[in-house]
Amino acid sequence: MFNPINSSQDRVYDVPIAHHLGMKPHNECSSCSAENGKRWYRERLFIVSIFVFGLLFLSYFLPILQPFFEAFMEYLQLIWLAVLVGFLAGGIIDYFVPSKYIEKYLSRHRKRTIVYSIIFGFLMSACSHGILAIAIELYRKDANTSSVIAFLLASPWANLPITILLFGFFGVKAFFIVLSALIIAFVTGLIYQRLEYMGMVECDKCAHGEDKPVLTDFSIIQDIKARLREYSFSRKSVLESLRGVLSGSWLLSKMILWWLLIGILMAAFARAYVPKHLFVTYMGASLMGLLITLLFATIIEVCSEGTSPLAFEIFNQTGAFGNSFIFLMAGVATDYTEIGLIWSNIGKKAAIWLPIITVPQILLLGYIFNIFL
Repeated sequence: MFNPINSSQDRVYDVPIAHHLGMKPHNECSSCSAENGKRWYRERLFIVSIFVFGLLFLSYFLPILQPFFEAFMEYLQLIWLAVLVGFLAGGIIDYFVPSKYIEKYLSRHRKRTIVYSIIFGFLMSACSHGILAIAIELYRKDANTSSVIAFLLASPWANLPITILLFGFFGVKAFFIVLSALIIAFVTGLIYQRLEYMGMVECDKCAHGEDKPVLTDFSIIQDIKARLREYSFSRKSVLESLRGVLSGSWLLSKMILWWLLIGILMAAFARAYVPKHLFVTYMGASLMGLLITLLFATIIEVCSEGTSPLAFEIFNQTGAFGNSFIFLMAGVATDYTEIGLIWSNIGKKAAIWLPIITVPQILLLGYIFNIFL
């Protein structure tokens, strides 16, 4: 029977990239999910869930925790449907979109390669820490530095599950977050391509604009046609596909949900116990507020799913949409884990240029959002 992600035509390339490198695949990165073989009661999702539900249980007996309980439940009512849809969509993408499609289009030193990187970033159903593992693996599989950087910047805030989550929090204003993330990723990718051409950033896969393409003899269209020819609709195949989608959704939930619970926990405490005037005074819609928000986002290293509730709480308390945008984007652009991995796997110049190029763009867009939104 035909397997959507393991046809005989592409048995070598179509398993997760990390398997060919002796590394964990993207849905099992050490920063975002439990390792294979770890007992269920040691998994982060179980530990965080027990802690959160313990606090909720105690709130029935401790009046001091009642404001926290009310704030936490408000957040759950706000996002539960978006989270459920996001997990399901992520499982579909994880099961049906082969990794080899991604490899084919990230190795060329062309402007359209940046567009491909952004599109694949949208298809990746992983948190910001999981995206790091995927990006480094792509680089080792001959993706250019500029492609990796664009992929890194676009994916945490423009991938489908997080897009749905952001719309659950911010409504239609989430469109500006996603669009801005794509713009920043595109502009930064183009700048990195120029730096590659000038030899100002490390790029083992290119030399002054020359390409080292991979999978040049592979056609995605032909592959899709072959898959459709081989696929037979039956009860067994449908059930297998359903199991694959649900399995991918479950792996994604283990990777994301514990971060999301931490983020909601922090946001609920902020809403319940931090006086509103502190938000308005220090993180309001001013230049100083933007800079403080940038510093706050740099210090706090939380996965993208956990950052979303905190960003919404900043917006809820201050009304400064630009500050929320800065908190979201700067957490990726200035994340020391991300910069460190780029430094050690690609090169120090590639790592140093990341905040230099991205932070001014983020501050400018945040300032514009505070004026017009």
